[in-house]
Amino acid sequence: MEKRLADGESDGITMKKIKYILLFLPLFLCSQAPKPDDGKYPIAAVPIADVKITDAFWLPIIQTVQQKTISYAIKKCAEEGRFDNFLIAGGKMKGEVRGQMPFDDTDVYKIIEGASNSLLSAPNPKLEKTLDSIIDIIKVGQEADGYLTTWRTINPAKPPAPWVKVEKGERWEFMFMSHEDYNAGHLYEAAAVHFRATGKRNLLDIALKNADLFVKTFGDKPGQRQNVPGHQIIETGLIQLYDIAKKREYLELAKYFLDQRGNAKSHELYGAYSQDHVPVVHQDEAVGHAVRAVYMYAGMTDIAAIYKDEAYRSAIDKLWHNMVEKKMYVTGGIGARHDGEAFGENYELPNLTAYNETCAAIGDVYWNHRLFNLTGEVKYYDVIERSMYNGLISGMSLSGTEFFYPNALESDGVYKSNRGSCTRQAWFDCSCCPTNLIRFVPAIPGLIYGTKGNELYVNLYASNTAKIKLGGQTVSVAQSTDYPWNGKVKFVVNPEKSAEFTIKLRVPGWARNEVLPGDLYRYTAMNKQTPIVKIDGKSVSAKANEGYISITRNWKKGETITIDFPMQVQKVVTSDKVTENHGKVALEYGPLVYAIESVDNPNFDAIAIKPSEKFTVKREPNLLGGVNTINAPQFKAIPYYTWSNRGVNKMKVWIPYPQTQ
Repeated sequence: MEKRLADGESDGITMKKIKYILLFLPLFLCSQAPKPDDGKYPIAAVPIADVKITDAFWLPIIQTVQQKTISYAIKKCAEEGRFDNFLIAGGKMKGEVRGQMPFDDTDVYKIIEGASNSLLSAPNPKLEKTLDSIIDIIKVGQEADGYLTTWRTINPAKPPAPWVKVEKGERWEFMFMSHEDYNAGHLYEAAAVHFRATGKRNLLDIALKNADLFVKTFGDKPGQRQNVPGHQIIETGLIQLYDIAKKREYLELAKYFLDQRGNAKSHELYGAYSQDHVPVVHQDEAVGHAVRAVYMYAGMTDIAAIYKDEAYRSAIDKLWHNMVEKKMYVTGGIGARHDGEAFGENYELPNLTAYNETCAAIGDVYWNHRLFNLTGEVKYYDVIERSMYNGLISGMSLSGTEFFYPNALESDGVYKSNRGSCTRQAWFDCSCCPTNLIRFVPAIPGLIYGTKGNELYVNLYASNTAKIKLGGQTVSVAQSTDYPWNGKVKFVVNPEKSAEFTIKLRVPGWARNEVLPGDLYRYTAMNKQTPIVKIDGKSVSAKANEGYISITRNWKKGETITIDFPMQVQKVVTSDKVTENHGKVALEYGPLVYAIESVDNPNFDAIAIKPSEKFTVKREPNLLGGVNTINAPQFKAIPYYTWSNRGVNKMKVWIPYPQTQ
C-alpha cells in the first residue's frame, strides 16, 4: 500500500472542520483489525480485509456500530469538549479543560481506531476525510517536542479530576493517575490501525513524535526517568509502532516499562491496584484494576512471543489460570468489585454488585487472542467465545446508543453505584467503554480464522466469505451458519489449485461439556451427543484432538464440509467455594448464557428450577432482534446479552435450584 500524506490539507483549524465532523455520515462497512506481525507469533490471524461477514448474528451488531455508534460518539465528543481540548491546548481556542477525566483524549483515539478498521475492508472517502479533519485537530494539541496530553498542556496545575495530584505542575509528576502514558498508548494503537488502513502518515507521525519523546525521557540511562505507567496500554502501543517503524527503541521501552514494575529501587511502587506490587515475572494472581491488568498481560504476552522469554511465559500462564479458574464470571466477565474496578479474592463472584467492566472483557479478548496465536491452544478461544457472546456485547444496547459500564449478573431494578445501573446509560462521565466497543466490534471478523503453515484454524463460527493465504496459494472459504442459535455449519472450500492442507475445526468448550477450563463451573449433566462431520455428504471421523477436529486431505475446488454441534439446554453450577451461587443454576444453550427478566416473568421472585425441569427452545424472530428463548412451565429466559433493552427490570442469571422435588 502506498504511503502517502494527506493532500490539500492545511494546518489551520476552523469551526468548519468541527461542523464537518458533526455531520458525519452513517457508515455501512466491514472492518479490519491490525495485521499480526511476521515472525512474532507462530499463528497469524486472517486479516479482516480478507473476511467478508454475512452473518445474521454478528453483521447487524457490526453495522450498528458503523452506522450509529461511531457518529453518536463523535457527536458526544464534540458536545463534551473532547475536540475543543486539543484546540485549546494548541492555542486555537480559549478556555479551560473540558471534561472530567485526564484520559478524555483517548475517546477520540479509540473512535479513530474503530473507524479506521472499517476503512480496511471498504474504502469510504467521506469517512476518510472525517478522520483527516479529526487528526488535524489532534495535531494542534501536540507540543513542539511531541508531548500530547491536553489537560496538562492547557493548565498543568489544574487536573480535570481531583484524584490527579499535582505539586509543581510538571510533566510525568503523578503517572499513577495522570494517564499521560495511557493517552499515548491509545494514540499509538489508533495510529497503527489508521496507517495500515489508509497508508497515510498524518496520525502516525504524531504518534512517532510522541513515542520518540517517551524514548528520550524514560529508561535507565543517566538523566532519564524510571517511572512506570500507571494505566497500562502504552506497552502494546509501542510494540505496534515498532512493528511499523522497526525502531527497536520502541520495543525496548515497552519491555523496560514491564521489567520495572514491582522494582522499588527504580520508583515508588503504585501497589497491587496497578499491578506494581512485585515484578511481573513473579506475579501469579490477577489482582487490582482489571482493565489495567489484562492490558498489561497482553503486553507481557507480546514480550514472551518476541523475546521467547520463558519467565514472562510462565507468569502469564499462572495469571491466566488464576483468572479463569478462580475469578471469571460465567458470562466471561472479569472484575468483581466496584471499589477500584478490581478483581476480588479467589472465588469472590457477587452477582448484584458484580462490576465486570465492558473494557475488561474487551481487554481479556485481546489478551486471549495473543495467547492463542502464541500456543494454538483451544482453551483461549473458549474464553474468547464466552466473553464475546455474553459479557462483552451486553455492554451495548441493541440500538447502539446506550451502554453498560459494569455488567452485573443480577438486577433488583433499583441498585445503582458509580457508573453502574439497572439500565444502560446514554453516556458516562468516563466514556471509555462506549469508545472501546467502537474500536473492538469492527475488529471481530479478524478473530474467526488463523493460519500456521498449511494449517487453517477455524476458531469462531459465523457466516462469511474469506480469501486465505495458505501453503503458497489463496484458498477461498465460504462459511454459512445460524450459529449461535443452532450448531450447524457449512463450509465450501475453493483452493486455486488442488493441494493438501489441514483444516482444524474448533470444537467449542460447551460442545466438549466444559463450561470453562478448570473446575470453577460444571454442567449438571453431560451432553452425550457428539459432533457430526461430513465431507461432500459422506461422514468422516469427528474425533477431536486437543479441541480441534483436524481434516488433512488433498482439497479440490468446491468440496464441502458440514459440521453439526448438537445443542441442548444445559444447567451450570458453580464450585462450592463460590458461596454466592449455592443452591443456584445458570442456563446455557450453545455458547449463550441466559437470564430471566421480570418483564417476561410476573412471578419473577418465585421462580425456581427443579432438577427434573423440562425445557423447550423457541425461536422468536420479533423479540430483541430475533432470539432463541428457553421456556419452562413457569418462566421464559432470554440471552443474557439482550437484557435491559425493554426498560428497567429485575434480572438474574443464577436461579434458585432446590435439590429435592
